[in-house]
Parts: sequence; C-alpha cells; structure tokens
Amino acid sequence: MKILVLGGAGDMARDVLDELMRESSVKAVTIADINLDKAKQEARRRDARFAANLLDAHDHAQVVDLMKQHDISLGFAGPFYYFERRLTEAALEAGKPYVSIADDYEAYLDVITLDEVARNKGIHILTGWGNSPGITQALARKGYNTMDDPRRINVHWAAGSNEAAGPANLTHLFNIFHGTTLQTIRGVETKVKNGSGRKVVKFPFPMGVLPVFYVGHAESVSIPRNLKGLTEVTLHGGVQPAYIPLLLMLLDKTGLFNTHERRKKAAEFFYRIESLFGAGGLDKSVGRVDVYGFHKGKTAHRTYTYIGHIGQITSIPCAVATLWELQGRFKDAPGGVYSSERLLADPDPFLEEIMRRGVEIFFSEDGLD
Repeated sequence: MKILVLGGAGDMARDVLDELMRESSVKAVTIADINLDKAKQEARRRDARFAANLLDAHDHAQVVDLMKQHDISLGFAGPFYYFERRLTEAALEAGKPYVSIADDYEAYLDVITLDEVARNKGIHILTGWGNSPGITQALARKGYNTMDDPRRINVHWAAGSNEAAGPANLTHLFNIFHGTTLQTIRGVETKVKNGSGRKVVKFPFPMGVLPVFYVGHAESVSIPRNLKGLTEVTLHGGVQPAYIPLLLMLLDKTGLFNTHERRKKAAEFFYRIESLFGAGGLDKSVGRVDVYGFHKGKTAHRTYTYIGHIGQITSIPCAVATLWELQGRFKDAPGGVYSSERLLADPDPFLEEIMRRGVEIFFSEDGLD
C-alpha cells in the first residue's frame, strides 16, 4: 500500500500519520504539503516508510502526477470549500480512490455533482470521513436503521478552543459562521443564516452544556439526500468557551470573513495568537446525534455521543476508511461519491473498528435529554 497524504504536514494530519505508521501493510506514505520543511520534520518523526514532498494543491498537473504514483490519496488540505472539488477532479483524472475529511457543506454539494463521473470510472470518492462529518453520519445511519419510521435527525458538535487545529481549520471555522447554510425543516430544504438557531445541548463530560448554532457542515445536506423519508435534518455547532461563537459572529459583521482571501489572512493572524483563546478552553471535541421516529408503533429516540482530541477523532475514521478501501471492503459498491451514511449500509463494524482504535462513543437507545 502506497498512500499519499495531501496537506500531511498540517496539525490535523499528525494523528492519521501515526495511525498509518502502525499498519505493517502500509509500505510507503508520502507527506505532501506546501510547507516542505514541516513535511520533512513529520517524516523524520516516523520510520523510513515516510517521505516528504513539496506540493502546491493549486497545481493540478502535479497533484494528478503524485496521485498516480500512489494507491490512494487522503485529503487533509483545507479549507475544503476551496480545495475539495479540485482534489476530487485530480483523483478522477489519476484514476485513483480518494478519502477526505472535508467538512464544508458547499464542498459536499459541489463534489456530489461528480458522482456520475466517478461511477463511470469505477472510482470511489469518500468525502467527509472525519468526525463531523464522518462519525456523525455513521451514527445517524445507525439510529435510522433501528426504526421502522425514522423522522428526525439532529446533529451537534462542539470544539474545545485549547486544541491546535491549524490555519486551514480556522479558515473553515470563519466560513461556517459566515453567510448561509441549508437545513431540512418540516420536509423542506431551507436556507438559514449561519450563527442563527441557537439552542443549548448537553454533551459528554467534561464538555457539558453548551450553546450551539446552525453552521455550514455537510451533514445537513448529505443525510437527507442519502437517508430517505426524513422530515428534519439539522446541524448545530459550537465552541467552548461559549463566548467564541459570539466573537466570530461579531467579527463577521465587520466584513472580515466576506471572501476566501480575507478568511485566510484572518486565520493566519489568529493562528499566531490562538493560545490566548485556549485559556480556560477544553482540549477535546465532542459530537452528539439524536434520531427520532417510530418503532413498533411507539415513539423512538436514540442518542449517540462521542468525545476525543480533535486530531484523533478526525483521523481515525479517515484512516480506517482508507485501509478498508485498499483491502477491498467496499468493492461491492459501484464507483461514486460517498459520505459515510451512504456507503455504510450497516455502520456497526465501522463504528466498532474506530472504537477499537480509541474513539470513545456512547450509545443510548432510549435517548437523552
């Protein structure tokens, strides 16, 4: 197995490199990044199977050439509203599978337009296989499968501010609190303002109770397209401490997040001073998925939660999906663009595997307040 990790020197990718290092079947890993020095540092921290390569993700020909030299590519080059379609098109041209942690709703809606191309080429594009989206959708599918008549799925996540996530993730954060997103409400896909829809959610200890808001993650557009019959699918996200989303919404009003270039410059600045916001913040991130419906003539409610360091809970699902793809676990699925709830008709084996590798997931078949 020869694996290419795009954006592999970023903060979010360290854990996936560690996961791949534990696998004897992995023969070579190329850490491709615009920051070659950092990529070399990450390679030196690991064994001889790891090498560094300078990569400009804007250079389509270079990306395609690198992909052709590997069995599969992992997408850690964000922000994904900007890069996911570019990298997917490169993978399709290279004729190689691609697995990403893409989280922006715009990225999902853009990439699924390539589903027919991927199907005709017989190539699997696994988009959004991190924690949110990724774990969240697998849990949504699990709850959906347990009911005769599932109706509502509400997805929630919260990030601790005391975790290093990198400039690309900050750019993503600024994007999802800017503009609008789509939610399915009363059976209709509805445009809502990011940062609206405030509600308070109880997350696993030590995150506890936290306000969350409509934000532009992929679950609210992918789940209703892949799990039929739902009348409501919503996605709320937040940050601990709770003042940070309010600060983001205030900064958005100044026009600071109006364009990709502005968000990118703001992310580079805040990345340098992010330790100031980490004070008093949690060093873990959490997710919660609530599924409501009817089963055997009675109302039903399932609640699934998880918690962990953001790099770990994002990287482990991506690593498992990558290994399963290379092992032929998805060979019965035709080529296409797949989120986890679409590909995993039975999500239990996948959930069991990521739990074995360290993701803490809690299941309540009777729901939680």
